[in-house]
Amino acid sequence: MIIPCTRRPLFSTLVVSTLALTISLSACAPSTTESSQSASSQSASSQSAQPVSSTSSTADTAEPKVYTQEGIAIKGADPVAYFTESAFVEGSADYTHEWQGVTWQFASAENRDLFADDPEAYAPEYGGYCAWAVGQKALVAVDPAAWEIVDGKLYLNANQKVQTRWAKDIPGNIALADTHWPELSAQ
Repeated sequence: MIIPCTRRPLFSTLVVSTLALTISLSACAPSTTESSQSASSQSASSQSAQPVSSTSSTADTAEPKVYTQEGIAIKGADPVAYFTESAFVEGSADYTHEWQGVTWQFASAENRDLFADDPEAYAPEYGGYCAWAVGQKALVAVDPAAWEIVDGKLYLNANQKVQTRWAKDIPGNIALADTHWPELSAQ
């Protein structure tokens, strides 16, 4: 027996909405054809950036989610160097610090010590996940070369294309991500 579907328009709307979100988030996938943006092309705001301790809305009893690959935070990038050198700098296995249950790498002992003294001042927002994607209610890997410091806080994005999209409305995108991060970080 075949029962006619009387809710087809609603189902179609949901499918189309889901497809649109999937297509939008597909732009977050790291591109192998794009070259990394040089530090000199980052915004003037990041040139003399001072870190600001993050005020996380995640409960103090649970460690927030941190983007890692093989237990290493943010693909091994040195989070302090974004502030001190205004550049994406690879960290080294020689200089590490454990924080929030993961290993953070640094280019120098000095950067490691700065981070250890105040990790929330240097750690990227949203656990190092793509800032634009968090605003879209998704956790997406990042390209550490796609970054921006805004009001003393480090934001990473999936790739340069997504970084450009995110930069078109930084305050709006941050507000969206701030709204969705508590739920996403608890997953």
